[in-house]
Amino acid sequence: MKVALASDHGGINIKNEIADLLKEMGIEFEDFGCDCGTSVDYPDYAQPVAEKVAAGEFDRGILICGTGIGMSIAANKVKGIRAALVHDVFSAEATRAHNNSNVLTMGERVVGPGLARMIAKVWLTTEFEGGRHENRINKIANLEQ
Repeated sequence: MKVALASDHGGINIKNEIADLLKEMGIEFEDFGCDCGTSVDYPDYAQPVAEKVAAGEFDRGILICGTGIGMSIAANKVKGIRAALVHDVFSAEATRAHNNSNVLTMGERVVGPGLARMIAKVWLTTEFEGGRHENRINKIANLEQ
């Protein structure tokens, strides 16, 4: 698995926690920024991650901002992206198993580092169930046409 990772200024600490987790799990990743504490625009970081995932250059993406909302909205504008805003472990598992989400978004002002790591780990290790859920994913893809 190869993961694209990014945050805006509001998500740097959680992004760094997730980078450490990816290293611990032996998952290849690329950090697309940001690396500053000054205000930046989250779409500038969501777009390249979403585009790389949609193009198949990365298997999944993880985006963090203050709430996760802005990153989720921006990433979902890219065709082929199913970004899920997740702040609990149950939703992390469900969005992979049922929605085949390919981008995870979280908010640093909403979840702490320990919970963020648990969410990411569950999201990264849960497989899509397919079956009845496949038809629903296809209907979502049709909405993009």
